[in-house]
Amino acid sequence: MSALNYEADVTLLLEGSYPFVRGGVSGWVHQLIEGLPEVRFALVYLGAERPPREAPRYILPPNVCSLHCHYLMDGAASGVPTARPGDPAYFAASARLHEWFRDPQGAPESAWLDQALLQKGQASGQCSQDFFHSQAAWQQITESYARHCPDASFHAYFWAVRNMHTPLMKLAAVARTIAPSRVFHSVTTGYAGLLGAMLSQQSGRPLILTEHGIYTKERKIELQSLFLREQQGWFSALPETGMEHYDQMWVRLFEGMGRLTYAQADPVIALYEQNRQRQIRDGAAPERTCIIPNGVDVARFAPLRARRPEATPMVLGLIGRIVPIKDIKTFIRAVGALAVRLPEVEGWLIGPEEEDPAYAEECKALVRSLGLENRIRFLGFQKVEDFLPQLGLLLLTSISEAFPLAILESHASGLPVLATDVGACRDLIDGKEPADCALGRAGDVVPIVDHDALARAAFDLLTDPARWRAAQQAGIDRVERYYQQSRVIDSYRAIYQTMGAR
Repeated sequence: MSALNYEADVTLLLEGSYPFVRGGVSGWVHQLIEGLPEVRFALVYLGAERPPREAPRYILPPNVCSLHCHYLMDGAASGVPTARPGDPAYFAASARLHEWFRDPQGAPESAWLDQALLQKGQASGQCSQDFFHSQAAWQQITESYARHCPDASFHAYFWAVRNMHTPLMKLAAVARTIAPSRVFHSVTTGYAGLLGAMLSQQSGRPLILTEHGIYTKERKIELQSLFLREQQGWFSALPETGMEHYDQMWVRLFEGMGRLTYAQADPVIALYEQNRQRQIRDGAAPERTCIIPNGVDVARFAPLRARRPEATPMVLGLIGRIVPIKDIKTFIRAVGALAVRLPEVEGWLIGPEEEDPAYAEECKALVRSLGLENRIRFLGFQKVEDFLPQLGLLLLTSISEAFPLAILESHASGLPVLATDVGACRDLIDGKEPADCALGRAGDVVPIVDHDALARAAFDLLTDPARWRAAQQAGIDRVERYYQQSRVIDSYRAIYQTMGAR
């Protein structure tokens, strides 16, 4: 793929992930770049606020030609406030866009034109100044408040609106700084996806969208967190109607940004069928959607099978970030429950803690309160190859997942898996079609936030050598037959070549 006058063949649009966050989507991005050395990649990283120091967690491959970082909450409303009347045309277009966000019926062509107008106004700085300091903005906000939520706090509503628009203003400014590229590729909707839609619309170059998890679903889980009640052994959530009006505004914003991204992207890629169907329900055109599952370098992990001890280690491992969506507390409680029946059992948490230090400390406090200091180990970020042979089972306790690479790595290394019934976990453990299912179960699947079910399933596998070996072989056969990384790389090579030639 020749670069010609373009800075890059592919510009990857990354939100809060590579190269500053380890694992998950970041690991997938790194594998993709390394697997396509003939493709020149530019990286655009979007964060919230600029940290005091931020160093890449990955060594960038030589085919990365640039890395540009932008922080959407930095300086969007800077400068000396100056009273101004505001541009009526801009606020009329803004009102139409907001109405579409509230009721996104049909294709969003008119709303998309309004979004382009927002970019045009921002080019001179007028849009940002008008929104933050004009009389027209104040009138629009007060009228919207009176119409949609007169019983709520106006102070909270005002700042919610301001905080929602600040990153959008910055995003429109960022779009004008991105160098030309043959193809733009976002690995999420959200702000990165909306940036990709802007860039594609203004340059005429294709936008590819790959969704690992569904962005709007994950943000909704985060916003509902204040309404989630967690007790030992059960989990429940208030209905969406119980959410604060301001949280519903954020959900509506994320859903609207997703629809705008889906309208511009082609292809829209999911990792498995359930997520493809979710994309369609959220506004993606079915004929633009397709599935490219994750893959793993089996040759990298296959030698670990020979390093396993003859007896199954009584060690449960969780490989992942120490964050609430991974539900580390259920893992801790499961180890505690299992220890009653298997006194020698241990639990190892293998993953970085820096993303949410407060939650990591809560988990450590839970360990102390349950008297599990000698059973639970927080190992931090590690090279997984060093630890997979030492585990007896891999556990995933997440309340939301997409297509976990950790499961594929475990299969390839010969390690059975217990996972919650989220994302593609059931497909990866039980199989997704008759020939796949005939390979057998590579572990077990349990409900979310049920440490008793996890403990029972772990006991059954750890104390039944024949069943453990059957699960091990099923995982090996499944990953070797269906989930080779070379298939993923070949699929994206073909997409980049096709879209870049348009």
